[in-house]
Amino acid sequence: MKIIYAGTPEFAASALKSLHEAGFEIPLVLTQPDRPAGRGMQLQASAVKQYAEQHGIPVAQPVSLRLDGKYPDEARQAHALLQGTPHDAMVVAAYGLILPASVLAIPPRGCINIHASLLPRWRGAAPIHRAIEAGDIETGVTIMQMDEGLDTGPMLLRQALPIAPDDSTASLHDKLAALGAIMIVDALRRLEAGALAAQPQPEEGVTYAAKIAKEEAALDFTQPAAVLARKIRAFNPFPGASGQFNGVPVKIWQADAVDAGGGKAPGTILAADAAQGVMVACGEGALRLKQLQKPGGKRLAAADFLKGFSMEGGRFDTGAKAAS
Repeated sequence: MKIIYAGTPEFAASALKSLHEAGFEIPLVLTQPDRPAGRGMQLQASAVKQYAEQHGIPVAQPVSLRLDGKYPDEARQAHALLQGTPHDAMVVAAYGLILPASVLAIPPRGCINIHASLLPRWRGAAPIHRAIEAGDIETGVTIMQMDEGLDTGPMLLRQALPIAPDDSTASLHDKLAALGAIMIVDALRRLEAGALAAQPQPEEGVTYAAKIAKEEAALDFTQPAAVLARKIRAFNPFPGASGQFNGVPVKIWQADAVDAGGGKAPGTILAADAAQGVMVACGEGALRLKQLQKPGGKRLAAADFLKGFSMEGGRFDTGAKAAS
């Protein structure tokens, strides 16, 4: 079975590797154009492009696939390439470009998407972040047949995965990437054998996972500690939750909600020492901050952070000013 693959980040690279190692013929990979990254802002190839080039798989990087968009010439070239590349199906995972109806119609067996949620919950761009932020106890992967809607197509395979109490987006991402890589191989083998039935998504239970905005990362300590702890896990590694401490932006990478506070004003430092760590009063309960980072510094455990950053007697602002 010949597969055109479309994807960009590490999540997508895991599935590409799995398909390649399973013996599927991949005559073409689509991925987003190289982007500036790192302190030097040098152009960097996507994880998918890096894997494809390492294994001799042809790569195309169109800026758009929409014939009616800003780049019609580039889109026409991409369409011609897809139409001229013999294949049976296209597999899509975190590609980052919209596939218009004209592209969805090209593969004989359609376009198949690997989505990191249990659809119809968390359709959209940031399903892993939003599941943790909302306090979901499980998520999963859905293999679906793509249509013109936003993750609305019929489901081919669906498998749940529990969300651990200490899961961050980083750790849950890796678990879901590994699960998706296994499931897509299974799905394509079933498709090839004619043993894969599509099921429409339920009409109930639809939620949307909006793209994460940097300004969302600011912590408001008037909220309950449990809500803030979930947000910290959800926004690790991007964009990183933050608080303003005496006017200084501090990133908070790990924290637990605890039953403390004693009626103190939200943002008040309840403790800041090696024995107790950093405890901050919240609207309900308190946060025990476990890993912090000051501007220009490294991520540090609370005890190490306090050696170079005094917090005793200070307080976090209760407004929503994001750290830089």
